[in-house]
Amino acid sequence: MSFVVVLILILGVGVAFLSVFIIRMLASPRQSKAIAEALKQGRSAVVVRSAKALISKDPRNAAAHWYLAQAYQAEGKPELALMEYKEVGRIGQFGLEVPEVEFRIKIASLYERFNQVEDALKEHILLTKIDSRSAAHFMDAGRLFEARGKTDVAVNYLRKAIEMDERIHQAHHTLGLILYRTKHPMEAKSELELSIKWNPEDHEAYYYVGKILKEMSDYTAALLAFEKSARSQEFKLKCLVERGGCYMSQGALDKAVSELERAVKQIKDEGAPESLYGRYFLAMCYEKSRSLDQAIEQWERIYAKKPGFRDVAEKLTQYQEYRTDDHMKDYLTCGKEEFSEICKAVVQGPMKLSIRDISEIQNGVEIIAVEGDSDKWMSAKKIPTLVRFLRVSDNLDDGAVRSLIDQMKKLGVVRGTIVTSSGFSRAALEYAENRSVELLTKDRLQEMLGKAAPAARR
Repeated sequence: MSFVVVLILILGVGVAFLSVFIIRMLASPRQSKAIAEALKQGRSAVVVRSAKALISKDPRNAAAHWYLAQAYQAEGKPELALMEYKEVGRIGQFGLEVPEVEFRIKIASLYERFNQVEDALKEHILLTKIDSRSAAHFMDAGRLFEARGKTDVAVNYLRKAIEMDERIHQAHHTLGLILYRTKHPMEAKSELELSIKWNPEDHEAYYYVGKILKEMSDYTAALLAFEKSARSQEFKLKCLVERGGCYMSQGALDKAVSELERAVKQIKDEGAPESLYGRYFLAMCYEKSRSLDQAIEQWERIYAKKPGFRDVAEKLTQYQEYRTDDHMKDYLTCGKEEFSEICKAVVQGPMKLSIRDISEIQNGVEIIAVEGDSDKWMSAKKIPTLVRFLRVSDNLDDGAVRSLIDQMKKLGVVRGTIVTSSGFSRAALEYAENRSVELLTKDRLQEMLGKAAPAARR
């Protein structure tokens, strides 16, 4: 009898365990369904609580981890969500409750968010295999290959995405930027324009189309592209700087100043490249229009942030005399009539010549003069000299000397002098060395201006 009792007890315990197992098996799908419904309703707190309860009973419950990850995302906890998605990946059980494609899209997005590009790329490559009819997966893989510097592979994936769906503007956009950076401007322009066609709000594409057009010297079209890009606050400063550059290239100085002054008002980060270039180009415009106080202000703002930016330090050094010498300041900034009077005072004073003719030229004046005060300036004893005064910021090259000599030949003048507010290149000095041309730099000019000042006042 005792044997029968023991057997009955063992069978009873087994039935009990089996019943509990069956109940749990039946209850789990019902609980998962309830969690899924709560997730749809946006009740993330309920989902978190219920999913954790399921996981405590069965740590390998992929569905529970899946729902918990999505609830964490809904609550703005991406780090916790990524941990749960990783657990889903380790379990590797996919099906109706845990759709693999959706899972891999979500985890790839979080990998990318946390700058884990390699892991994100692996997911997108896998997606191109398990969901090969979706162009978006090829586009994302191409985009991430580009982020890793594998341009050739990126281009292949992007072209495949476009082949599958020509309307996928992100692929056109990324391919266009790659082609622009790899010096294929016409192909880049074509792809960026297709991106704009399928997504008219692609402000970055407009910006790079504008840059390509500007490089092609199609300034009118470039200005329009930059105008459209500037509708985005993200690109507004860059576009205003580029528009200013277009107007500078066209010689429309007033319009350039207007755009660049608008640009500097937009500056929030003084160290950003577009901020530095905006101020630099504006200073160039001010310098050309003789507004040197304003130009110096811009150079000083740049120097305070980045002393080694382009030739800013040289500019500040070059115009040091401007801030300390009123005579040089007048020479550089005065109007045309006053400038002519200053030059005449230098010729008649320190240079001890008698003026016979004076005319305006670009960036200066040109004077024909002779020694003494004889009216017979073409006589053998009174050899004429062609004196060219220039107010420029850059050193003059040999082209300036050649230009003077050509003019001397036309006028039948055998001597020439160039007086500049800057200096001369080595080539200019060497070219003038064995010719009847005298080159006077800023230092000599400053000295003569000081001596001529009393005569100019009289």
